[in-house]
Amino acid sequence: MDTPLPQLLAEHDVQLVDSEITDPGFVGAYIERHDGRRVLSMPSGRSWLERDTAARMLLAQGLGLEAAPVPGVLEVVRA
Repeated sequence: MDTPLPQLLAEHDVQLVDSEITDPGFVGAYIERHDGRRVLSMPSGRSWLERDTAARMLLAQGLGLEAAPVPGVLEVVRA
C-alpha cells in the first residue's frame, strides 16, 4: 500500500471519479460494477491527505489487500 495512488489504481484497474455526495461524513465508495469495472468514487474538495488516506482504506477493503485496520471512528459498509 506504499505505492503511489495513481499507480495503485492502474495496477488494479480502478477508475477514480468525483462523487456528487457532499455529506461531510462521506469519505468515498469502492464499487464493483456488474460488468467487472471497478470504480472509486470520492468527494471532491477534500484535502490531498484525506483523499489519499480514504482511497487506500477503501481499496484495501474492496480488493482484500493487506493494510492497517480501519480506524474506529470510521465504518466500512458493504452493500
